[in-house]
Parts: sequence; structure tokens; C-alpha cells
Amino acid sequence: MEKESISSASTQSLVNDVANLSLDTRLDPIVSKFNNIAGHELGMNDIQEYRDSFSKDPKNLLAMHTLSKQSYVTGLENRDVYLENKPIFNKKISLEGKITNQKSSGRCWLFAGLNVMRLQLMKKYNLENLELSQTYLFFYDKMEKSNWYLNLMEETADDELDGRVVQYLLNSPVQDGGQWDMFVALVENAGMDSLITTLLHKYGKEIRDAVHIKQTPLEKNKVAQEIRSKCLEEIYRILCVSLGTPPQKFDWIVYNKDKECIELNDQTPLDFYKAHFPNGLQQTISLIHDPRNEYFKVYTVKYLGNVVGASTQVRYINVPVEKMKCLAAQAIVLKNKPVWFGCDVGKFRSSTNGVLDINVIDYKSGFGIDGLYTKFSKAERLRYGESLMTHAMVLTGLQLESKNKDEDKTQTGTNANCKDDDPKKCRKVSRWRVENSWGEDNGNKGYLTMSNDWFNEFVYQIVLDFEDVPKDLLDLLTMEPIVLPPWDPMGALA
Repeated sequence: MEKESISSASTQSLVNDVANLSLDTRLDPIVSKFNNIAGHELGMNDIQEYRDSFSKDPKNLLAMHTLSKQSYVTGLENRDVYLENKPIFNKKISLEGKITNQKSSGRCWLFAGLNVMRLQLMKKYNLENLELSQTYLFFYDKMEKSNWYLNLMEETADDELDGRVVQYLLNSPVQDGGQWDMFVALVENAGMDSLITTLLHKYGKEIRDAVHIKQTPLEKNKVAQEIRSKCLEEIYRILCVSLGTPPQKFDWIVYNKDKECIELNDQTPLDFYKAHFPNGLQQTISLIHDPRNEYFKVYTVKYLGNVVGASTQVRYINVPVEKMKCLAAQAIVLKNKPVWFGCDVGKFRSSTNGVLDINVIDYKSGFGIDGLYTKFSKAERLRYGESLMTHAMVLTGLQLESKNKDEDKTQTGTNANCKDDDPKKCRKVSRWRVENSWGEDNGNKGYLTMSNDWFNEFVYQIVLDFEDVPKDLLDLLTMEPIVLPPWDPMGALA
């Protein structure tokens, strides 16, 4: 009762305050009373000062006249950087497939994963090219993610609906994005999104409501399962109408480079996979470079996944970037293997020339802005929401710099056989060949050239086979992973 009296008195005081205001001055004071912050106002004198300063510099006027008529990214492309990053590489994997095109979707992780897998089949059957079905996995990814989300709604039913965790889960139940371990789980288990999201929100609410009904745990679980089953059946129907019914069996008929016909009949997708990948995809490891967190520790992201009951869990080992680059180079040069990787592809990228380089856009000449990366570290960009993994692609080659003539004989190795993290003891990689999945019209016939400095700043993850990783790193997988929050930038790729 005492609290109610205080509340009532406070309300009456507010009403009296409002009533005493004149009609033309009521709105701003009310807004100010409820939504005011201490700070410095931006006044017209400030704006005039900025305007005068801008107009005094002829370079600003020249930049304005030039860049206001075109994209500043195009207008400020640094020609010298392009010349330094020519698409020429002295180390490449021996076999590549044709460039694929994910179009306007976030399925890069699927495309990159399948682009790595297909090379094994192309080599075995002597094929000119091969493209595995992204749509087949995409279909089941939507189904699995829907089931994953509904299970999370049951698991977090006691959490506050307005809390950060539940709101994060509600934000994007079936986004296209994913992670390497989600790709593995999917393969091992073998306008549409808006409708599916609406259904998941509707049935997710029903599951949360069911959990709070006074019943035994067994009865609650039964009701939740019935709701989940009904929702998944409707989503399956939507996917079939939109994408077609996925095949249960298929005949695989191809011609190899020698014009010989290869025919495998009555194959199920899972049987085909097991026959050609007997060791599976689980003998792989994800290495990340996350300077916010301690190196040589294992990390995971809470609630990140897609397949309920999968034997794989999203796990990363955090390593220094030099270690990551050295191992990636070894896999390409010594093992002739492509390397799946995750990065922030939107930063410092020239779409025209397909170059990823921290100096490819000359912001200083155009805007007088400097230090976008030198004075804003990788760790700080992650903490302030400026950077995160947004895209997955495949490393297929690299350019090793020539050895210096005065180089000590003990330091004449290459980055591909260097066992040390010290870059001075490695023959430096100057640029990397990147297979993208945006079609042949993007970049250099679908390929990008990534500078070594760009790798340092914006590559966050690579995936390697167990056999290509030192034992001391593999042994870390026995550690209990440190759990990062669901919204951490080390989470799903777009």
C-alpha cells in the first residue's frame, strides 16, 4: 500500500507539472523530463564552424565535386594497391572447380564448404568440373534450424521474454548464415524466410506458454513436442512448395575429362557421402584469431548450431594470426589443399578489381581520414561492433616473396614449411588467392586477391584437417570450451 501511495503521489505531481505549462511549451519539457541526457548540444555555431573549415580547403571542394557524382568507393580506389595485388600467384592448388554463385543469399558457408568437398570427387573421377547441390543442404538447414529454434524456445521458456537472450533468438530464427561445424552437422545428417519466421514466432510462443501451464514435466514435454511437430510439418510444406521435394534417391551420371561416362545409380545422398568421404568431415578443426580473448584456449558460442543431437559442436581454438597464416600456407603448398575461411568481407574491398587490401580505398585523399585500422585495433573493432565475420570463402593459392640475398641460411624456409610463429623466419606471403561464390562477374572472374595485411586485420577463422595441425593444438580440444554469449561476433557467418 505504501508503494501505491508513493506512485499515486508521483503521478499527481507530474500531472500538476504538465498542467502548469503553457500550450506552446508543453511538448519539449515533457520529452526532456523523460528522455534527457547530460552532454553538449550541437548548435548552429558548431555547424557554421565546420562549414567554414570545410570551405577553406580547396581539396575538400575538389573531393566534393568529384565524389558527389559517383560512389566514393569507386572514386577513391588506389591504383597502386591494385598493381601490388595482381592476380598472379606462384603457389596454387592443382585442382579448382568453376566459380559458383550464391546470389542474394547468406549461404556462403554452404557454398564454401561444398566447394572444398567437390575437389575430392573431381580428383577421384578425373572431372573437369562439379557443383554439388547447395539447395539440397539449404532445404534441410531450414528444417534443422527451425527444429533448433523451437527446442531453444522450450529451453529458455523461464527466461524473461524481454531479456537479451530471448530477444536475440527471436530476432532471426532461420537466417541463411552458418558456421563450418554447422555445415558438418548438416552433411552428416543430411520471401520464404519471412513466412517461416512468422510461423516459428507463433509456435515458439505456444511452446513457452505450454511450459508455464501447471502440469508434470512429462506432460509439458508431450505438449511441446506436439506443437513442435505441427510447426515443422507446416514448414516442410512451405519448403517443398518453394524449393521442390528433396530427392530420396538419385542417379549420378557424369563424363570425365577423357569423355568416359561414370554412372552411379540408386544413390541416397547420405550413402553417396559416406562412400566418397569415409572419414567424414568431423576430422577438422576451426582456428580463430580473436585478440580479445586468450590464445590457445577452446571457445564455443552459446546456442550456436542447427542440428539437435548432432555429434559435432561449434568449437574454436584461438591462435595468433601468424600461426593461422603459417598453417594455412602449409596446407596449400605442402598438402595441395584448399582452406575454408571466415572474414569481414565488406571492409576495404574493391569490387571492380577484386582486391582486399587495407589501403585499397584512399580515405585520406578523399575525406582527410586516416588511421581507420592502425589506430583502431582488431580487438577494438570487435568490441565496438565495427567488425565481425560476415562471409566464408576458400583460400586456393598464395604469392611467396623472393628470399633476400643477404638472408641467413637458417632463415631460408618458406611460410609453407616454417615451424615457427616468428614471421622473420618465414618467407613472407604477400597475397592470397581467394575463391568466392558471387559468380564470375565479380572480382577477377570470380576470384579475389587478398593482401597479407588484410588477412591480419579481417580474417577471423580457418578450417583445417586434423592431419594438418600440430599435435599440441589438437590436444587442446580435450579442454572444456569457454562459452561466448549468443551475440558474440565469433558466431554465425552471414
